[in-house]
Amino acid sequence: MSCASGQTRVPRAQQQGWLAQAGQWMQRHGAAIRAVQWVVVAVYAFLILVPAVMPLPGDTAHLWNNLTLAAQFVFWGIWWPFVLLSMVLLGRVWCGVLCPEGALSEFASKFGRGWAIPHWMRWGGWPFVAFGLTTIYGQMVSVYQYPKAVLLVLGGSTLGAMVIGFLYGREKRVWCKYLCPVNGVFSLLARLAPFHFKVDEDAWRNSYTHGEHGGRRVIPVNCAPLVPLRNMKGAADCHMCGRCSGHRDAIALTWRSPSQEVVELGDKAASGWDTALILYGLLGIAIGAFHWTGSPWFIDLKQSIAGWLIDQNITWPLDTNAPWFLLTHYPEQNDVFSWLDGTMIVGYIVATGLVYGTALLALLALSSALVGRVGRFEMRRLHHFAQSLIPLAGAGVFLGLSATTLSLLRAEHVPLDWAADVRIAILVITNAWSAWLAWRVTGRYSTRLWQRALALAGFCAALAVVDSAWWLMFWGWTH
Repeated sequence: MSCASGQTRVPRAQQQGWLAQAGQWMQRHGAAIRAVQWVVVAVYAFLILVPAVMPLPGDTAHLWNNLTLAAQFVFWGIWWPFVLLSMVLLGRVWCGVLCPEGALSEFASKFGRGWAIPHWMRWGGWPFVAFGLTTIYGQMVSVYQYPKAVLLVLGGSTLGAMVIGFLYGREKRVWCKYLCPVNGVFSLLARLAPFHFKVDEDAWRNSYTHGEHGGRRVIPVNCAPLVPLRNMKGAADCHMCGRCSGHRDAIALTWRSPSQEVVELGDKAASGWDTALILYGLLGIAIGAFHWTGSPWFIDLKQSIAGWLIDQNITWPLDTNAPWFLLTHYPEQNDVFSWLDGTMIVGYIVATGLVYGTALLALLALSSALVGRVGRFEMRRLHHFAQSLIPLAGAGVFLGLSATTLSLLRAEHVPLDWAADVRIAILVITNAWSAWLAWRVTGRYSTRLWQRALALAGFCAALAVVDSAWWLMFWGWTH
């Protein structure tokens, strides 16, 4: 990207067409994006605050005449499922353009203490731990059903984002970078996005002597999510806010293959915590959270334990005196959890996570051992293989959340004959996508077709394990 003396450099956005121009538009209209963020903040605040102080809906309430039901449908029926889908289609545009927590955290950081980020906050396990704890706690308080639980879980997360923003960094999104419960999930899904802000390293170096945009001095960019721009690879950490577009004439919004980040960067970018989040989080804990309400195994086990406790004259676990912010407690709705219920829910989710996660880990370890040097196991290959499960893992969370969407629509007598076919189509497409990624990954470690075929066979066994969970939930336990 060098230029001859006396020549004016053509900005990269003009060289690369309409997609790069879209990135430039975002860079120029940052004020409009921030205005949109504040509109979303207002809507978000209204939907979590107002229903929490209103009476719970009665038997005659409907989505169109009851704010609580409408807010429930917006949050869990539309908002979260399609935020997840947007990560795959658009990258983390939600984070950079729409997310209320990110906007509030950055706003608080602008006027806050500006402390240095502590070492404990930089621990790589927070995305997994935060996701797991939030998922389990949400089930304990029935976050999908009750507005006070929504205020507690989502509102508490938002308050945490503002406090962390006030204390640490300066105009940064420290919460989003390290502690947000869904940051890790969004980071994984964004690796499948078909475009990203790409850094041209030659152009970056050229800007040291030639400046940017025709020789002007380089204007610093505030990257709120703390991404090191010069070394930015892929879309996992980028919030797609557009602020850096055109920076040093080296950054532009660019098309790419949806498999590129997983296949080409996965061996360097993957970590043990990413693998834990995929296997034990999205394909373990999340499955358990979606499973327990419809599992006959859960009911049978709980009844057996309750019977044994009664026989032993131990009755306190059957008490229903836990506060609503610890366990679901809504007597007027005939929905009250006992201490046994709460213990069983946590135990079932954790056990499901351990069973599915460990089974998948074993199968991926076998697959990764079959490529490369025969008999030589490498953790790097295992972590790389695990990323191939991202499409199916994301689809599973989408399907689990959409079950709430369908249950609310079913209560309104909306025809849902098409739902089973759509679920099957989603599973078929994402199974094929994951298998294709795994096949591409094997090619990074071996050129021998027999090795790659054996490794893919082991990976397909892992896909079958995941599919068994959704078969049970949508078909096995309902017939």
